[in-house]
Parts: sequence; structure tokens; C-alpha cells
Amino acid sequence: MKLEQEVRDVTTLDVVIAQFTIEDPWRMPDGASGVSLVDSATGNPPRLATTLHVYHDSVRMYFIFNGADDHVVATHTLRDSPLYEEDVVEIFLSPEDLESYFEIEVSPRGTIFDAAVHSPDGTRKSMKVDRGWDCDLFTAVRFTRALDGSLIFSTVVAMPFSCASRQAPQAGDSWRANFFRIDRHSDGDEFTAWRPTAKSPPDFHVPAAFGELVFR
Repeated sequence: MKLEQEVRDVTTLDVVIAQFTIEDPWRMPDGASGVSLVDSATGNPPRLATTLHVYHDSVRMYFIFNGADDHVVATHTLRDSPLYEEDVVEIFLSPEDLESYFEIEVSPRGTIFDAAVHSPDGTRKSMKVDRGWDCDLFTAVRFTRALDGSLIFSTVVAMPFSCASRQAPQAGDSWRANFFRIDRHSDGDEFTAWRPTAKSPPDFHVPAAFGELVFR
């Protein structure tokens, strides 16, 4: 398996209906829409490629991250630890308005950070993070070797709509969202995003930069 560095500059991502299978949670359903992550500050192609695909059924949303890696940094094992200090993938979801959104992080060890964020001004200065929000998430992480010997990680996250106090969306409904990856490395850390936040130093908590998920 080889990840392409192709960057798709899209602001809207279709979320199609597909069937999840616990026997192979990493399976990519036919029709699942995907994007490539880019440098979070500049929008340029990153050193390490990462793709993200999204789909849903009547109960959950499913997110599949696939990424190249050459140095895994992951020591945290307790829920709601500061996973952002190490390697991590992140999901930010706003079902209602940009003042409130959910933050989900998963490390290469499968450790979870989940929180509800209230950001009335869209900035860190007024942002409040409720780590007491817990979601009944399903996560699965695996590592494989490509034919060229490079390391590929695959992370699956399944989030019940009930965690966001929602029923399954109807066709045409939309949520706002963004997706991120942090890769820590002695040669320099890399911060990537679906929709760049144009912040340096990197800052993912920029709801104004969120893209749109449209349910099909």
C-alpha cells in the first residue's frame, strides 16, 4: 500500500451511507469520500502523507485515517491524557454552530482524548474545554508495511450520533468539521489538517476554518 501525496483542496466532503464490519473495521467501503491532509499553516503538501475517509450508517459516523510514518511517538495510556504532546490524529465536529464542537483524538496506541469545546469567540482566549464529556467510541489502530518497506498506520474511529445528542442525519443535512494529524519527530514536528487554519505556531482550534460534511 502506497499513500499518494495528492492534495484535494475541497471545502465540502460527502458522507455516504455504508455498512461497517467489525471483522475488518479498516475496510474502505465503496463510495466513501476521502481527502488528503495538508500543512495546517500553509496548505502545502506535507512530508508525511495522510488520507481521511468518512462514512456513516444509522447509528454511527466512521472515520478512517491512513498515513505514512517513520517514527512513532506514543506513550500515553490513560484516557484524556495530553495526547497532542505526541503523535495523534484528531477529529473536530460541530453539528450545530461553530461556538460549540466536539474534539476527539486517538494515539497510535489507541488511547482516546474526548472533550466538548465551547468557543464563543472562535479563539483560544475564550475557549473552554469540558474533558468530562465522554463518548462511547470504538477505535482500532494497526500498522502495516508497504511493498517498499515504509510504515503505514490505519486508525478507525466510530462515533455514535447519540454522543452528540443527535439522531442519524437525513440526506442533505450538514455538519461543520475539521481533521488533523500531529507527527512528532526529532527532525521537526509536522502539523497537518483537512482545512488549513493558517496559524503559526500551529493552532487547530480555529472553527472559522472548518469545512462542511454533507450527509448523503
